[in-house]
Amino acid sequence: MSSDASGAAPGAPEGGAAVDRMAGVEAVPGVAKPDPILTADGVRRSFGGLTAVDVDHLEVQRGTITALIGPNGAGKSTLFNLLTGFDRVDAGTWSFQGRPLNRLGGHRVARLGMVRTFQLTKALTRMTVLDNMLLAAPGQSGERLLGAFARPVWGRQERVNRERALDLLQRFKLDAKKDDMAGSLSGGQRKLLEMARSLMVDPSMVMLDEPMAGVNPALVQSLLGHITALRDEGMTVLFVEHDMDVIMGISDWIVVLAEGRVIAEGRPADIRRNTQVIDAYLGAHRGEPAGAAGTEESG
Repeated sequence: MSSDASGAAPGAPEGGAAVDRMAGVEAVPGVAKPDPILTADGVRRSFGGLTAVDVDHLEVQRGTITALIGPNGAGKSTLFNLLTGFDRVDAGTWSFQGRPLNRLGGHRVARLGMVRTFQLTKALTRMTVLDNMLLAAPGQSGERLLGAFARPVWGRQERVNRERALDLLQRFKLDAKKDDMAGSLSGGQRKLLEMARSLMVDPSMVMLDEPMAGVNPALVQSLLGHITALRDEGMTVLFVEHDMDVIMGISDWIVVLAEGRVIAEGRPADIRRNTQVIDAYLGAHRGEPAGAAGTEESG
C-alpha cells in the first residue's frame, strides 16, 4: 500500500498508534477525535415523512476500525450511501481528509481514496474475477479517445494494473479463481472479491457494508483477518455489521445509530454497559445484562 495522508509508510503497523491516540477520548455522541479522516455535520435524509438519517456531528478517527451499529431501520446503510455519493442529502456537509464531498458522485469519492463495498455484492457476474479487478483500476488512459492511440502508455499501465490485481487476488486467496466467472463464486468469495477490488484504487479509507452477511462461517475468520490487516497497514475502516461478537472483537471504536441519530459512541467496553444502547436493542428487555444485547441484534 502507498503512504496515506498521515504519512504512514507502506505496510507500517499504524493501528496501535492510532488507537493509543484515542485513549483520552470521551465516550459521548459527536465527540471530537484527535485525527479525524472523515467529519460529518448536520447530515439529514428523509423519505416522505420518515427521517432516515439525522446526524448532528460525527468524526471517524484515522487508522482505526470503527463499527457503525444499530437496530433495523436505524439508518446505517443510508448514511453509508450519503457519505459515499450514492444518495443525496436533504441537508448537511461532510469532508474527507479536509476536502468537502458534498455533491460528489460515488466514482469521484472513490478517486479521492474513500471506497465502499455493498451489503449485496456488486460483482459483474459474466466477467472473470480478474476482469472485475481490472475494471476498478483508476485513471486508465486507454479509455480516453486520445489515450487509446498511445499504445506504449496504456500498455505499460495495463501491465502494472494486472500485476497489482494478481497480487491482491493472491492476498485474498482468489488467485486460483482469476479466470473463473465472478458469478461462479460463493457468497463469501464474492465478499472477498469486492474487498480486493476496492483496494485497486489504493484507498485511505474503506467502508464495508455488512461484510459478514451471508458468509460461510469458514470464511468469516479470513474476512476478519483481512479487515484487521487493513487497519494495521495504516488504513481506516468503517463498517456496518450485525454480529456482536465480530463487532466487539475487532472494533477500536463503535458508533451506535437509532432512528437515524447517533445515540452513543465509545470503545467496546463503553458500549456494552451503555443503557441507551441496551434500550435501543432490547426495548422492554432493557433490564437484562448488557451482554444480552448481542443476542437479539438484527437488521
